[in-house]
Amino acid sequence: MTLHDVAEACRGRVINPREIEVVSLLTDSRRLFACEGTLFVALRGPHHDGSAFVNSLYSRGIRLFLCHNGFDTRPFPEATFVLVDDTIDALQKIASSHRNTHKASVLAITGSNGKTIVKEWLCQIIGADLRTVRSPRSYNSQVGVPLSLWGIEPETQLAVIEAGMSQRGEMQRLQQTIQPDDVLLTNIGQAHSENFASREEKLLEKLKLCQSAKRVFYCRDQMPVAEAVERLFPAEKLVSWSANGLEANCTATIEISESSAHIEAKMAGREVAFDTHLTDSMSVENMLHAVCYALALGIDNQEIARRASRLQSIGMRLEQKEGHNGCTIVNDSYNADLTSLGIALDLLYTLGDRKGLTRTVVLSDLQQTGLDDATLYGRVRRLLDEKKIDRLIGIGRHISKSMQRAENQIFFDSTDDFLASMSTADFRNEAILLKGQREFGFERIADRLEMRRHRTVMEVNLDALAHNIAYFRSFLKPETQLLAMVKAYSYGTGSFEIAKLMEAQGVDALGVAFADEGYELRAAGITLPIVVMNPEAHSYDLMLAHDLEPEIYSLSAMRNYSVAAAKMGVSQARVHIKINTGMNRSGFETWELEQVADTLQSLGNLRVVSAFSHLVGSDSAEFDEFSRQQIEKFEQATADFRQFLGYDFVRHILNSAGIERFSESQCEMVRLGIGLYGISAVDNSRLRNVATLKSYVAQIHANSAGESVGYSRRTILQRDSRIAVVPIGYADGLSRRLSNGVGQVMIRGQKAPIAGNVCMDICMVDVTDIPQVTEGDEVVLFGDENPVWEMAEAIGTIPYEVLTSIGRRVKRVYFLE
Repeated sequence: MTLHDVAEACRGRVINPREIEVVSLLTDSRRLFACEGTLFVALRGPHHDGSAFVNSLYSRGIRLFLCHNGFDTRPFPEATFVLVDDTIDALQKIASSHRNTHKASVLAITGSNGKTIVKEWLCQIIGADLRTVRSPRSYNSQVGVPLSLWGIEPETQLAVIEAGMSQRGEMQRLQQTIQPDDVLLTNIGQAHSENFASREEKLLEKLKLCQSAKRVFYCRDQMPVAEAVERLFPAEKLVSWSANGLEANCTATIEISESSAHIEAKMAGREVAFDTHLTDSMSVENMLHAVCYALALGIDNQEIARRASRLQSIGMRLEQKEGHNGCTIVNDSYNADLTSLGIALDLLYTLGDRKGLTRTVVLSDLQQTGLDDATLYGRVRRLLDEKKIDRLIGIGRHISKSMQRAENQIFFDSTDDFLASMSTADFRNEAILLKGQREFGFERIADRLEMRRHRTVMEVNLDALAHNIAYFRSFLKPETQLLAMVKAYSYGTGSFEIAKLMEAQGVDALGVAFADEGYELRAAGITLPIVVMNPEAHSYDLMLAHDLEPEIYSLSAMRNYSVAAAKMGVSQARVHIKINTGMNRSGFETWELEQVADTLQSLGNLRVVSAFSHLVGSDSAEFDEFSRQQIEKFEQATADFRQFLGYDFVRHILNSAGIERFSESQCEMVRLGIGLYGISAVDNSRLRNVATLKSYVAQIHANSAGESVGYSRRTILQRDSRIAVVPIGYADGLSRRLSNGVGQVMIRGQKAPIAGNVCMDICMVDVTDIPQVTEGDEVVLFGDENPVWEMAEAIGTIPYEVLTSIGRRVKRVYFLE
């Protein structure tokens, strides 16, 4: 689209107009690579305003901006601006106009669960027959959908677009943006229901996507969906399938054995039959959605069967792991296409930039793109150049033949050829992206490159962390600052990766326990203010050298820090004053504050940045009166302290529970700690689980009634039993208090009790009631279905202790949906 087209589509007012083609849309200033033809859309929300980044982007060469009316364009004389009332609405109108200028058919997929999997599987089934584009990953929001539509090109025949919602009215806007020819409805469950009065209300909201569609695809076996669809829309636009013998356009039969499923589907005289190793009910349902739509498109029966039989479980996330020799591995090998490659390269670029690593891409052939090899790999080459990739390792015959050779490129016909020649010594201080089609088996490359091979891991969901930050911000005024606590290795979840996400989420400051933690973050490139909550005198020089700011809780500590600052030549060292309002731990008494102010003024080289206190029982209604007394005492004390000092400072007393329960007392800043990780004092259902501790079944024993399990014969079996051995023990942080049936784990979706005493490196689990368990099965110690607070309750402690106990030898795996 030309800039004129863009302005016309969104009815924007142009400042300094010019004739130029808009090649790409940018909504995240951190993902800038090419400047020419890039339009930055300054999105606004309750707690952010993208126009704050215009100055930075202008200095980096961007000259096209979409901003809200009233933005001052005068400081940017060389830039062209399109000004509108609502930038998100404008983005959607631009995408809708772009969609209408192309001939591609558009399929929209919506539902509570399964949207992304159905989209990916459908594209695997039809991608070789139609030139298809699809939403990258889970780009299904008010912003993600228009960015997905922007990917439609002149040669595109079918665009497969996810559409999600979390609020009333959102689907209507997406319908107007997408204008789908077809709509496919996946499973409608309870996910994202918090803003709807009922499941039925949420369903009716989703069905607004179908208003102008020519066809609506759905499963008749889902009775609420079927009843609503058949009530609202004429029969001629409905295409249904059933596996329960109901009358439908497509009928299916499913036979499930122990290790496979045989599926037959019939539609309009055509029949498809295939076997699959995916036997769980949700996978089968998602597969049939894709097969039904492929049949309706007229894809060859045998090809549908052949491709459907090869469908694999999809890992819909970018996994970041630690590698040998200072390397970081980004594993994104569940598929490979141009759009997802671009997103993965974004992460690789920022990783390399933050950690000072060179950037390496291991890339397989790209398949099912509908492009000839010359065009396809020409685009790949441009992507790699734009995103400053230092080295390419290509694997596959197509990429080997089609990529232009360069000094920093090497090619192999197969993964086996690459593995036969590679050594971990070939990789040093690199950010390495593994991006490959499933059949290339890049997991073998990941296994070789990863440093820690202990299969017990803690998975950390960075998307969930961002969601939880947004939840707590919903209680705050836009101007209220946020101090995120990342002490104790970010409550056991890691340091740099968590801190970097906080920085990206616009957190105002970080809190650590000791100076060494702050120093590690500074060494990793974190620039946010860092408050050291437990400063030690011997670390004052370290703090001053690296801009770490101490909590000061005594006059002696204040004087000692002032001496250290003077020696370092620091004239205005920033400090945070702790006030005791009832915790009776550390901190100044309220009656000491006048003396504190006098001492500060006499020392002359310390500047109070904030004053704060701790609530004793903000998570319990039992202590509400005491909490209010603490808050009142703090507010009075800080008002007096401001008068004593003669200047202002930031105040904070609310922790995670306080934010939820006493938000009216948020002052100028709040501290967010355990709430980041999905623990709420009000309602855990509003937060997302961040940390999942996983291991696997290493061995299974058949034991008879009367036999004992583990040290000290503490568990005597009351029946013939199957006991699974799991390689995680108290050296990994699994408490011995979980022994002998106190603790439970999840295997194959069912709970299994811990049997015997937890050992140093292993534990035993009774799987007698889960007969299908086999060696290698995943074991979840805590996660979505068995949250960490349940484990904490079982042993009479708090989630803090459980999370921070997980040892460093347990590998942390970070992922983004």
